[in-house]
Amino acid sequence: MRFAGRRVYLAVVLMLRSPPGSASGKELREEFSIPARTLKRWRVWWQEGLPATPFWQAMRARFMPPLVIERLPQSLLERFDANALTDRLTHALRLLAPLSTRMPVR
Repeated sequence: MRFAGRRVYLAVVLMLRSPPGSASGKELREEFSIPARTLKRWRVWWQEGLPATPFWQAMRARFMPPLVIERLPQSLLERFDANALTDRLTHALRLLAPLSTRMPVR
């Protein structure tokens, strides 16, 4: 497996801790020692950065009804047909894996 980078590992934490009614931003910062600025940057990435990527533009058509961008990553996890959260997380990370590698410049 390729090294996925900091973005993917933090994404795992946020995906696991993002269900409706779960930990607030303050609780996430305290529990994982995540600076508020980092958490804000990640939320912006999920809600603005990811949806703007060519990869996501192609992938979003696979989800009907469309995912609720304001609820990412949770809205993505909810779409995978698996009972266990770890299985849904695995499916989501596999879907997003191409984002963790750099595309060769042509």
